[in-house]
Amino acid sequence: MVLKFPQLAGWASRRGSLWLLLLALVVALLGLLVWLAGRYESSLVQSRLEDHAALAVTDIRSGLNRNLQAVQALHARQHNAQAWQVPAAHLLHEHREILRLEWRNETLGMLGFVETPFRKSVFEQLDRTSLQADVSLVCTAARRMSGPAYSASYFLPQTDGLGTEVSDMCLPLTDAGRVTGYAVATYSLHTLLSELVSKPLSQGVGLSLTEADGTRLALYGIPSRGSRIFVAQHLLDLPGSTMVVRMESRLGTPALFPNVLTALVAAMALALLVVLFLLGRDMRRRLQVESDLGEALAFRKAMEDSLLTGLRARDLQGRITYVNPAFCKMVGVDAQELLNQSMPSPYWPPELAGVYQRRQEMRLAGNHLTREGHESVFMRKDGTRFAVLIMEAPLINAVGKHTGWMSAILDVSEQRRTEEVSRASQDRLQASARLAMVGEMASLLSHELNQPLAAISSYATGSLNLLAHASSDDQAPDALALSDDLRLAMGRIAEQAERAGKVIKSVHDFVRRSERVREAVAPRALLDAIMPLVILQARKLGMRISLQVDETCPPVLCDRTMVEQVLLNLARNGMQAMQSSDETSPPTLAPLGKVLTLRIRPAASNAHSQWVEFAVMDQGEGISGEVARQLFTPFFTTKKEGMGLGLSLCRTVIEQHGGFLGYESVQPQGTIFSFTLPVAAALPASGAAMQNMPGES
Repeated sequence: MVLKFPQLAGWASRRGSLWLLLLALVVALLGLLVWLAGRYESSLVQSRLEDHAALAVTDIRSGLNRNLQAVQALHARQHNAQAWQVPAAHLLHEHREILRLEWRNETLGMLGFVETPFRKSVFEQLDRTSLQADVSLVCTAARRMSGPAYSASYFLPQTDGLGTEVSDMCLPLTDAGRVTGYAVATYSLHTLLSELVSKPLSQGVGLSLTEADGTRLALYGIPSRGSRIFVAQHLLDLPGSTMVVRMESRLGTPALFPNVLTALVAAMALALLVVLFLLGRDMRRRLQVESDLGEALAFRKAMEDSLLTGLRARDLQGRITYVNPAFCKMVGVDAQELLNQSMPSPYWPPELAGVYQRRQEMRLAGNHLTREGHESVFMRKDGTRFAVLIMEAPLINAVGKHTGWMSAILDVSEQRRTEEVSRASQDRLQASARLAMVGEMASLLSHELNQPLAAISSYATGSLNLLAHASSDDQAPDALALSDDLRLAMGRIAEQAERAGKVIKSVHDFVRRSERVREAVAPRALLDAIMPLVILQARKLGMRISLQVDETCPPVLCDRTMVEQVLLNLARNGMQAMQSSDETSPPTLAPLGKVLTLRIRPAASNAHSQWVEFAVMDQGEGISGEVARQLFTPFFTTKKEGMGLGLSLCRTVIEQHGGFLGYESVQPQGTIFSFTLPVAAALPASGAAMQNMPGES
C-alpha cells in the first residue's frame, strides 16, 4: 500500500504527527497539574513539620521546668545530705534524662551526689573533678542570674569506645536571700529527645539537637525511607545555652492527588492520554505494516528478478499463473504471452507436444506430485531446443489448501555440452592409451605366435614327408602306423592353431571393445579376460603369475572393459617394475623366478555398502618418496617410452565407480596396488520403471 498510495501514506504520517503533538500537550498539562498538586502537598507537609518541631521544643522546655521544680522541692524538704540521698535517687528513677544529681555547698564543694540507676556512671572514664571549671562557670552564671543556668554541651567518652553529649544545669539554693549551695543536674542530650518529646511527635521522624552552626550534638530516631526529605528547625533557647531542635521527615512525601478535584482532572487527563497512546500505537503499527509490506514486495520482486533459475506457477487446471524474468529469458517469450496459457505451452517442441500433454494430464490428475527433479526438452522462440532440469512441488496457500504447482527450471544444456566434451576427451585418452598398448602387444604377439606357427610348420612338413614315404612304400603294416602318425600331427597342428587364435582374439576384443555399460560381473571373470595377455608378457619376461581368488566374493557392478584395462595396466606395471629391478641388481644378487600376484578378496563393508578388493603385488624395488608425490599426476612417468597417463587414468576409472585406488610398500621389497569396486545390488523394479518414463513437460 505504501508503494501504491504515497499520498495516503503522507496523510497518515501527518495525522500521526498531529496526534503526537496533542499527546505532548496533554502530557504537559498532566505534568503541570501533578507538579502544582505536589507543591501544595509539600507546603502542607512542611507546615505540619514546622508545627511538630515547635511542639517538640515546647515539650523539652516543659520537661526541663518540671525537673527544675522537682529539684527545688527536693532541697526545700531535705537539709541533711545523708537524708537527701533517698529522695534524690527516687527522683533520678522517675526522670531518666538526668544522669547525675549533685548537691554542692556555696564554694562548690561536693556534699553528695546520686547517679541514674539505668546505666553505668558517665564519669567513669573522665573524672568529675576534671570538669570543675565547667561547673564553676555555669554556677557563676546561675548565681549572677539568680536562677537556673545551663552549660554548653560537652562530650564524655565511655569505656565501650563510644561517648555521649551532656549538659549541666546549675540551680542556686538560697536561704533568706543568701546562697547556701547549688544543685547540679547533668542531662544526656540524647535522652532529652527520647524522654521529653512526646511519642506521637517523635514517631517516624528524625530528631536531633544541633548547635547554631549546624553541628549535630544528639540524634534520636531515623526518618522513614522516602524520595524527599522535609526539614524543620526550631530554636531551643535556655538560660546560659542555646541549641537548635532539628526535625527530619520522609513520611510526608507529597501525595500524588491532594484533593478530589485534582484527582478527577488527572484521571480524565490520564484516560485521554491512554486513548491517544492507543491511537498513536495503532497508527504506528499500521504505518509499519504498510512499510514492511512494501519492502517485502520490493525485496521479493528484486530477488525474483535476480534469480538465474526459472520459476513457473500453474493452477490446478494447468494454466500458468506466474513466471519470473529468468524463465521468460530462458524460453525467449514475454510474460504476457505465457500467463493464463494452458496446454500446449508455447515452449513445447511440436514433435513432443502430444507426449508432454498426455504426461501433464496424468500428473495433474494425480493426488500428489513427486518433489524429485527430472529432465526435459524445451524450445525457444527461435526454434532451438535445449535441455532443462525441472523440480516441481505442490503450491500450498496460507490456509493449507492445494492451489496449484510451483516449478523451478534450470537450463542444463551447457552442462550437458560440457559432459559430452569431457566424455569425448576421456574417449580420446582411452584410445591413446589403447594405441600405446597395441604397439607393445604387437611385439609380444610376434614373439608368442612364432612358437605355435613354428610348431604348425614343423608338423605340416613332417606330415608331407610321411605322405611322400608312404607313396614309395606300399606295405600294409606301415600304412597303419602312418595313419596314427598323421592323426597325431594333425591334432598338434589344430591345438597350436587354436592357441594362436585365442591370443589374437583376446587382443582383438580388448582393443575393439568400446561400449561403457555397467553390469554385474564376477570378479574371477575380470581376471580370466586379461590372463592370456598377462601370461603372454610374463612368459616373455621369464616371470610367473600367482592367483589368490576368494571364490565367495559376490559380483561387482562395473564397466567391464574399463576395469579390465585397469587390471591389465597394473599387471604390466608390476612386471615392468620387477624387470627393472633385475636389470639394476648385480648378477650375483638378482632374484630368479619373480612372481606377480593377483588377489581378489572381500573388502571392508557395512550394512549400507559392500565392496570387493582387487590387488596386484609385485616384487620390484618399490616406489621412492619423490616418485610417490607425483605418482598419479597426469603425464608424469619414469619410463622412457611411457605417456604418464596409465595410473592417472586408472585412478579416474576407479573413482568414477565410487571406489579407491591406492598403494603400499611390501617388505622386504615390492609394492601392492589395490582398488575397490562396489558389490552389485539388485535395482527395484519400480526404480527401473521410473527410469524408462518419458521426460516432463
